[in-house]
Amino acid sequence: MFGIGMTSARARERLVKKLASQDLATTEVLDIMNEVPRHVFVDEAIAHRAYDDTVLPIGFQQTISQPTVVAMMSSAAASVENRSRILEIGTGCGYQTAILSRLFDEVYTIERIESLQLRARRTLANLEISNVTFKFADGHDGWPEHSPFNAVLGTASAEEVPAALSDQVALHGQLIMPVNDPLYVGQSLIQWECTSTGFVKRDLCGVRFVPMLKGVEATP
Repeated sequence: MFGIGMTSARARERLVKKLASQDLATTEVLDIMNEVPRHVFVDEAIAHRAYDDTVLPIGFQQTISQPTVVAMMSSAAASVENRSRILEIGTGCGYQTAILSRLFDEVYTIERIESLQLRARRTLANLEISNVTFKFADGHDGWPEHSPFNAVLGTASAEEVPAALSDQVALHGQLIMPVNDPLYVGQSLIQWECTSTGFVKRDLCGVRFVPMLKGVEATP
């Protein structure tokens, strides 16, 4: 599972040292990324590239996020004082989910592509991660039955944040999500803090995520 050569712990350590030099993430998050084997979340044919700081395809026109972005988003989400529960929109291959599972007591994650969700379930089970609850659904609606969440993290870009998601953020919670932004000729990664007087916005950086689509894609 933990690989040799370009998929070894040493390759992962080199990546984490590179991320640390950029000073974009907390030591806690980087330590977790040094322990979670990214190569098991991608196809074996491209596993040798798992510890490059780049996005990689995971099928179904989806990607595993760049490690730099995972580190930033995870650090932003973990900045909350209460880490009881987080909602992730877009499980994908489950790599970001695995990082969050080490930061929060409970992770609720939604994926609209059933085949991806089933694959992520298997991978996280193999890693003996047991504090994640999965849902096959359209992420625009969030998961109101388990709200409010101390953090909501979106891994796909929308024109604007769906109202249902912002409504499910707890007071003093964080919402981290990419939105379309012409300033970056693409998208901007935004962090919002829910305060007693409304959301306070912080622009993190320009990014490129797959679009947030409506509906679901069931496995044939």
